[in-house]
This record gives sequence, structure tokens and C-alpha cells, in this order.
Amino acid sequence: PHRSGWRVAGPQGRCRGVVDVAGLAAARASGGAAMSMKIAQPVTQVRFTNVAVVKIKKGGKRFELAAYKNKVVNWRNKVETDLDEVLHTQVVFANVAKGVVAKAKDLKKAFGTDDHVKCCLIILDKGELQVSERERQVAFESMFRDVATIISEKCVNPDSGRPYTYTMIERALHDAHFAPRVGAGHSAKKQ
Repeated sequence: PHRSGWRVAGPQGRCRGVVDVAGLAAARASGGAAMSMKIAQPVTQVRFTNVAVVKIKKGGKRFELAAYKNKVVNWRNKVETDLDEVLHTQVVFANVAKGVVAKAKDLKKAFGTDDHVKCCLIILDKGELQVSERERQVAFESMFRDVATIISEKCVNPDSGRPYTYTMIERALHDAHFAPRVGAGHSAKKQ
């Protein structure tokens, strides 16, 4: 017998794992032919889902926040004012994915304070919001459509006096290899 049950040998005599004898007996007693396997996860591990990472590089170190993407956008547009609604936790990380919290001396060196809340405010305002490839593609296509729409509304064919269609403008932009800039300060009208 093993610590928690009996070792089970495979076809070539190799160990295939350990069977929980008490669990197997309970499963058979309740009428079940097989026992269900439980996967144990650490109790202290916090899983961040729906996380957008806000990054800033300062003083030679990288600092990150775990935040909600839409709430970060609302925060920057002054719609959201509650910091607890924007951030998963008011902690500055050196690496959000690994859960490594930034050291107090690094915060003091980069931001002049080791107060996590004050550092969070600075990072939220000046940091770079990490965006997925799919979100970038959607924003790019949306900006391209907006630019083509604006051009089609304002341009007229001089020969016929009729406005250019959206598809004609879109094809011409593709042929000219036009790539709109996506981001703050780059509106469709400016481009």
C-alpha cells in the first residue's frame, strides 16, 4: 500500500498512479462504477479573469496594474472616479501574470513614494493599456471605415458631379496602402 491508497500497475508493470481506496469503496457503495478525480488547486492562488494590464516603465523598471479594460477607458475619460471599480486590486506588480508585487524601494525610486494607491493613480493616468491582437484589429478596421466614410461624404467626381461611393474610396485607400493610426489623439477626421 501507498500513503493514500494502492499503487496500480499498468500493462508493462509500470506504475499508473495511486488509487484512493476509501474513495473507490465509497463510489462502489453508492452505485457508481468509477470514482471521480478531484483536481486540487491552491487555496491562496487568486485567478485574475477579465484582466487588462496597464504598464509603465519608469526608473529602469516595469510596473503593472491588473485592471478592467472598459473601466480604464472610463477612468481616462473622467467617467469613472472610483478606483476600486477600475482595479482588481490596488497593488502595483512587477509582473501581473506571475503575481510578483513590486518592491517598495523600486516604487520609491521611480515614483517618489512607496504608497501603492498613489502609484496606481500615476500608472492609470500615464501607463500604456495592453490591448489584444483581436481588439487592435477591430479598432483598425473601424478607423479605416470611418476614414473612408468621411472621404466619401466630402468628395465628388469632377467628371460626373456625383459623389464617390464608399466602396470606391475603400478600394482606392487599399490600393494606396493607407493605414490609419489608431490611438489617442488620432481621430478619423484628422487623418
